[in-house]
Amino acid sequence: MRNPQINVLITIFFLISISSFCQQQISLSDKFQNKKIKAVNRIISLYGDQLDAVEMNAENSDGIGIIEDVEFDKGIIEVILLGENNPGKSFIGIAFNIQNDTTYEVIYFRPFNFVAKEQIRKDHMVQYIFHPEFTWHKLREERTGEFEDEIATPPNPDDWFKVIIDINEEKVKVYVNELSEPVLIVDRLTSTKSEKIGIWTGYGSSGRFRNLILREE
Repeated sequence: MRNPQINVLITIFFLISISSFCQQQISLSDKFQNKKIKAVNRIISLYGDQLDAVEMNAENSDGIGIIEDVEFDKGIIEVILLGENNPGKSFIGIAFNIQNDTTYEVIYFRPFNFVAKEQIRKDHMVQYIFHPEFTWHKLREERTGEFEDEIATPPNPDDWFKVIIDINEEKVKVYVNELSEPVLIVDRLTSTKSEKIGIWTGYGSSGRFRNLILREE
């Protein structure tokens, strides 16, 4: 009869193996250099001497960089972002379930609100949208406070910060840096499915991205 301790070790090893198998570490700089990021309404470039970092420029539209040769449906997206403390000019996040160039879900941040003093601005630090139907304006007007929130311990708006997005069939949970509690929990506004994901910046906004990791269910 097998020793129970051996059974436990085998189970742990199996779970670790499965976890590793399902994890993808995406080099954004490699994808860019191999022309595997499709830029929509943006120019994408390498970001200075930062390892594995890419940058999207600012344009008067929303923009995405769709990552090719990568499939992701449900699970966890981890990425490190750099926006700026520039009111109304820094909207940065991750697009997922990308149906086409204009139809997709996004979790994004307004770093300039990380240091806001007014509560009305604090409440708008992190946001979920589903374009083109459910824009931030429509959601704020019709379902106030349901799809955006304050971050209790916000990052420095001029520093890199880590984002973890946990996506299942019905909900999205968002974590920031080492916070153990989600900063946003929302019900998804679509049941459509796509395995395309990408980097995203909003109207008039540039952004920098690195260390993208995907863990599928």
